[in-house]
This record gives sequence, structure tokens and C-alpha cells, in this order.
Amino acid sequence: MEGSGAEGPESAAAGAPTAANPQPATDSCPDTVSVRRRRALAAGHRGAADEAGALVDDPSPLVRAAALGALARAGALGPELLARLLADPDAGVRRRACTEAGRLLARGPSPRDRDEVVSLVVDALADGDPAVVEAAAWAAGEAGRHGAGALERLIELSAGGTPLCREAAVAALGAIGDPAGLDAVLAALEGRPAVRRRAVVALAAFDDPRADAGLRRAAADRDWQVRQAAESLLSP
Repeated sequence: MEGSGAEGPESAAAGAPTAANPQPATDSCPDTVSVRRRRALAAGHRGAADEAGALVDDPSPLVRAAALGALARAGALGPELLARLLADPDAGVRRRACTEAGRLLARGPSPRDRDEVVSLVVDALADGDPAVVEAAAWAAGEAGRHGAGALERLIELSAGGTPLCREAAVAALGAIGDPAGLDAVLAALEGRPAVRRRAVVALAAFDDPRADAGLRRAAADRDWQVRQAAESLLSP
């Protein structure tokens, strides 16, 4: 294995490196993607934000994503860095940035940081990659009632996104709980089974007779998981 130091037949015959017989440079541990990725992960566990920050512009998206997570672990991931990483050319990095944005929102940042991060998440809901959009929808829901700025786009996604984006959007509408999202959640009761299940759970956030009626309708759904979820919410 490269960089392991294990000796093969030729290196054993050559003997240990000496001044007269130096070890070739190719035998030293190369600065590979995996090495840099491990360096980023270790920096996060040590809380070494400077070390992790030095890797956010790495040529490899795997390293950039690891550095992003390390900065979050070190408590050094704010709106400015998130904005950079949400504009990354790699969809995997952007998705990871959305995930970390949601975790940051769930922890309850300062109002100023919260509003900036929510704005970034709203922009990410228009990303060209469905996996990024799904993660952005989840992040918007983590903001709770403070995610109301994402309502318009979430309502659109709940009706016309990919199946996973629709699920995430419906769940986020329930997590936000704004009355303006109720019609979209009720409409999702006509969607695929997975979307209907999300809609049932989301209805629990709305104190409205229409939400209760939707739950009663879902209690007779053809999908047993939808029925079970509705029945548990209707139970006294």
C-alpha cells in the first residue's frame, strides 16, 4: 500500500535508507486527496478551525466537503463561509452546505445570522441539482417559524418538485407551520404514498378545521402507513 512503509523484495535487498542510499521521495506519504480529507476531519475533531479553513478551497470536492463539516464541528461556520460553499461548483459540496446550514439553524444562531442563513437556504431551493434542493428544503424546516421566507418556493416544490423534493418541501411546510402553507399540505394528501405520509405528519402543526378534516380523510387512505399516522394524530 502506498505510503505504508511495507517492504517488497527489492527494497529488502536494498537495505534501510542511508546517506549513501537515500529513500526515494516516492516512498514518503504523498499529499493525496484521502490524506487531505483525513487532515480536515482531524482538524474538526480538534476544533482547529484555521486548519480546516485552509482546506475549503482544496481542488477536491471530497476535501472541501470534509473541511466544511470540520468548520461546523469547530463552531466556525457562519453565513459568509456558507455563502461561498453554497456556490461551490460541486453539487455534493453544496448539499453538505445545506445540511450544515440546517444544523446551524436548529441550534438557534443569533437573529442576524439566522436571517442570513435562511436567505441562503431560500436561494439554494432554486439549485439545479434535486439533491441540493431536497437538503435545502430540510434546512428551511429546521428554521421553524423563522423559515417563513422559504414558503413560496416550498409551496411550489410541494406540487412540482421531484418526489424526494416534494416530500422534503411538505415536511418543511409542517415544520414552519405558517397558515399560508396549509393548502399545499392538504393538496399533498393526493400525492404518492410517501408524500401523503409526510403531509399527514405536517398537518399536526396546523390549528385549523381543514387540517382536522384532512386527517380524517387520511385515516381512510389506501396506504396503511398513511392511515396509521392519521389515526395516531386523531387519537385523544
